[in-house]
Amino acid sequence: MAAGAAAVAALLVDVPDFPEAGVVFKDVTPLLADAAGFAATVAALAEAGRGDDGSVVVDKVVGMEARGFLFGTPVAQALGVGFVPVRKAGKLPREVHEQSYALEYGEATLAVHVDGVAPGERVLVVDDVLATGGTAVATRALVERCGAQVVGFALLLELTFLPGRAALGETPVLTLHQV
Repeated sequence: MAAGAAAVAALLVDVPDFPEAGVVFKDVTPLLADAAGFAATVAALAEAGRGDDGSVVVDKVVGMEARGFLFGTPVAQALGVGFVPVRKAGKLPREVHEQSYALEYGEATLAVHVDGVAPGERVLVVDDVLATGGTAVATRALVERCGAQVVGFALLLELTFLPGRAALGETPVLTLHQV
C-alpha cells in the first residue's frame, strides 16, 4: 500500500482556482499517465477488497461517475470481480434505482441498474475523493436498495477538513492520501 500512497502524493497536481476561485482542484491525470504509479495505486486500492490473509472478500466493485470508473474498473480486475457503474440520473439504459443527495450548491441524483449488484453481495466502493461524503453515502444507499452490502470504501484522496469520513459511519475507509 505504501507504493500506492507514495504515487498519489507524488503525482497529484494541485490546480488553484479551478473550477472557480478559491478551489484547489486535485488533478489525477498525471497519475493516470504514469504506468508504474497507476499500477501501484490500483494495487493499493484493491487491498481494501482483500482480507488479512490476502483473499478477496468482495463480490463486486462499484465506482461512481466519472473518476470512480477510472480507478474502480482496474481495481475490480485486480480482484477478479465484476465492476458496476453508478451514473448520473438519465444515463443508464435499463431499470434503475435512483438516489438524490445534497451538494454544496444544490442537489444531484445517482443511479444504478436494479440488477447491478445482487442481494447478499459484498461490495467495495471506489472513487477518487472523499469530501463531504454525499456521493459515497448516496452510492451506499443504492447498493443497499439492491439488497447488497458495502463492506468498504477505497479512495485516492481524503479532504480531512470536510466531514466525509464521519458520514460513512463504521464502514471501513481506505484512503491513500489525506489533505
